[in-house]
Amino acid sequence: MPDLEALYKDVHAHPELSMQETRTAGIAAERLRAAGFAVTTQVGHTGVVGLLQNGDGPTVMLRADMDALPVAEATGAAYASTVTATDPEGKAVPVMHACGHDLHVTWLLGAAALMAQARKAWRGTLMAVFQPAEETAAGARAMIDDGLFKRFPKPAVVLGQHVVVGPAGVVAGRTGAITSAADSFQIRLFGRGAHGSMPQASIDPVVMAASVVLRLQTIVSREVAPAESAVITVGALQAGSKENIIPDEAIIKLNVRTFDTGVRERVLAAIRRIVDAEAEASGAPRKPEITPLDNYPLAVNDAGATKRVVAAFREYFPAERLREVDPASASEDFGSFGSEWGVPSVFWFVGGTDPDTYAKAKAANRLNDLPTNHNPKFLPVLHPTLEAGVAALVIASCAWLKP
Repeated sequence: MPDLEALYKDVHAHPELSMQETRTAGIAAERLRAAGFAVTTQVGHTGVVGLLQNGDGPTVMLRADMDALPVAEATGAAYASTVTATDPEGKAVPVMHACGHDLHVTWLLGAAALMAQARKAWRGTLMAVFQPAEETAAGARAMIDDGLFKRFPKPAVVLGQHVVVGPAGVVAGRTGAITSAADSFQIRLFGRGAHGSMPQASIDPVVMAASVVLRLQTIVSREVAPAESAVITVGALQAGSKENIIPDEAIIKLNVRTFDTGVRERVLAAIRRIVDAEAEASGAPRKPEITPLDNYPLAVNDAGATKRVVAAFREYFPAERLREVDPASASEDFGSFGSEWGVPSVFWFVGGTDPDTYAKAKAANRLNDLPTNHNPKFLPVLHPTLEAGVAALVIASCAWLKP
């Protein structure tokens, strides 16, 4: 634990943006080699794959994501990040491990070291995958496109986990959909600019955009059944630069989360219908442009593999530390590995909140006040979060890698 704690603090203090994870990848590769893994680097740009072959038996793939976010850290931790980097648009931005991927890296390296030290206790092949660019939905795709499925043995199962707000040390999951599908778009609305004193000469894209934003809110409330689920978030509305100039264009950026293919298709169709109709109602000179930004697949836990993982967890963890949860509206590209490789996958969550803090917030009905993933103040407590994450990966792996 002291070694892993030092590793975690080092990775936390040196976060790297998506597809820039060279330092983190180097640490992962170095530690895997030291543990006896055969290591391949630069898979999907910065991805790392380590193989530890230990006799006849199945292959188990464990995955950790490595990238951080363009967020200025406000945790006040002694090991807080002060890093800045250049984003894909060429802007200097602060960088922080605000989603817990520093813990994911540490967990997997800890599990890999333990498995390497205990080779007499299991048989098969352990495949440790350190993935870039989960935050941009590009990393899993990049590794797959770089021949992950052709260059490495096909696993019997793909396993992964994520730190979240919840009592530290609690492990939670479910059978079936575990994280949502996500689609992000940019909508470009076209108007006609004019002086602010002469609105009659304009086709105002600001009013058009405002109408679109308000009408989009009715999709979930009026077109998705109460028993179904969807989330539509408009995260950006950009237009103009001066108060007395009506601009030519407006930009909307939005994100959609769904748990069902049919719901997803209906929601996306409704977005297109509303955007086009509002533009036509405004007399826009041309149809809007809708450009996809990123896409996350629905992550679905295989029923048989999940049952096997849960049985293994129950033999190790006390009952009060195992919980079943509803699907999370957050999204992950983890699901691509299992679905596209045609193998079962299981993904679960590990709580990282101080148990007393969580209990008090729950009792006061103020759980939403706790800093969540992607918040500048998100900082999991180290213990027992470190121990729980390492143990969960080892125990789940050993459900397949038996003596």
